[in-house]
Amino acid sequence: MHPVMLLPHDADTRALRQALWQHRIGHRITAEADGQLIWVADPHQHAELQALVQRWEKGEPLMLARPSRRSQRTTDVLPALRRVPVTAAMIMVSLLIFALIGVFGDLLIVSLTIVPVGIANDELVFGALSTTISSGQIWRLLSPAFLHFGWMHLIFNLMWVWYFGRQIEILQGSRTMLLLLLLAGVGANLAQYATGTVLFGGMSGVVYALLGHVWLMSRRAPQSGFFVPTMLVVFMLGWMVFTMTDAAESIGFGNVANEAHLGGLLVGLVTGWFASTRRRRR
Repeated sequence: MHPVMLLPHDADTRALRQALWQHRIGHRITAEADGQLIWVADPHQHAELQALVQRWEKGEPLMLARPSRRSQRTTDVLPALRRVPVTAAMIMVSLLIFALIGVFGDLLIVSLTIVPVGIANDELVFGALSTTISSGQIWRLLSPAFLHFGWMHLIFNLMWVWYFGRQIEILQGSRTMLLLLLLAGVGANLAQYATGTVLFGGMSGVVYALLGHVWLMSRRAPQSGFFVPTMLVVFMLGWMVFTMTDAAESIGFGNVANEAHLGGLLVGLVTGWFASTRRRRR
């Protein structure tokens, strides 16, 4: 969050808040010793917020005319996707692969696992990672992140990709988001493979990397604009620990890629520490 301006203690900001949300301006208003301080989430909207406050102080109308439902969807969704192309691509590719698995089944799954999988003498056989990479199948280091094996698995992961990915891509750019995807995806997959597991998939490792990155940025560089509720961090870390216990398996949450979660989180903490340190030095 970025501070913008102070308002008097007795100012009634209800109409201003409503107008800011209608204009899609993420903000907070906090009570300070000198008055009510307005913060903006996206620094690129600093000038737009100031202009609205000036109109509000003059008593001018602030609310937008409501567009038709169809045009509202178009104007809301398309610009949002254009601002976060990497995050949007991660979601769309995951959805596409999930749909194609319904058509091609195991044939597609085994082409995206971290190493080739086949059947010999009625048993599953797996290729070696070194052989897989030397043969040019480098995509397999990342591709398991786009494999999901159920609707709940898919929706849960993509919801958090959208929540955290938008912050990173808007505040730090698409290159940073792409680098995080590559580092976290490959790091989480290698961490899971190191345990001897081959048949795994999902964006969870990347999600935990995004969580770690955003959390450290919000804590160590609070003026950067990043924000994540403390209870959300507690919930997601608690969930990661819970799925590592026998209790999770006993109630139907077995076969969770715990090492991928942990590997992704470590990647996110490292990138978050590095990025927040650079921001603080500035």
